[in-house]
Amino acid sequence: MALIETEGIILKCYSLAEADKIVLCLTQEQGLIRGVAKGAKRLKSKFGGSLEPFTIVNLSYNQKEEKELVSIRQIELVKSYFEKAKEPLFLQKFSYLAELLLEFSPPNDPNQRIYRMTKVCLEASDDDLHILESITLYFELWLLRLGGFLPDWEVCQECRRKLDKNESASIQINFQLLCGNCRKTKTNLTVNPRQRELFNTAQKLSPERFVEFSGEVSEEIKNISAILKKIISQILGKDVVGEKVLMVTT
Repeated sequence: MALIETEGIILKCYSLAEADKIVLCLTQEQGLIRGVAKGAKRLKSKFGGSLEPFTIVNLSYNQKEEKELVSIRQIELVKSYFEKAKEPLFLQKFSYLAELLLEFSPPNDPNQRIYRMTKVCLEASDDDLHILESITLYFELWLLRLGGFLPDWEVCQECRRKLDKNESASIQINFQLLCGNCRKTKTNLTVNPRQRELFNTAQKLSPERFVEFSGEVSEEIKNISAILKKIISQILGKDVVGEKVLMVTT
């Protein structure tokens, strides 16, 4: 039975029997793991508050090859976002992002870039609506990019011409763009220059700098995020949860 030690981000917990919890954790070295924290529901549990959602921890666990669930031995708290998680807006947004991670991260398949992206988004977050909207867009966009699903909004899909800075473009069923010359039918589904600028700039900046760059254009951010949600829904074959509050079972 191997003993594994790694840093991780707690995504979700739910009850198992009377005293235990199932923990879903995105780890730096091992990817997504599902583990049993024995005695976690007891008042004097050794795990304390380290199992709160969106907490960064160092953990050690035992893993058997034939077992999907690992046995969590010890957790050391690195950084807690408990105070932020008490805010409804923060809980809504990051519960949604946690669900995306559970959908896009295969168990025991480490992806250092997804882990780092998730961690820096947590660190850059706040309970301010403008910041949370920008962080959500940034997260959706990078999750799609790292998975190879993000469309190219810098060029026209048909003629491959680079779109001008002040040029609007029509969005296609595959979420790629067509310039005005290549568009064959009239459509109301367009992407304006500011939306393209935000979309392309998010791929070049850190979350903190993107929040500063995006400013107060919440409607533009929401519109791009709505398109990204459609792409995610198409990939998963179901509607994404979005803004719904996801309850965590204690």
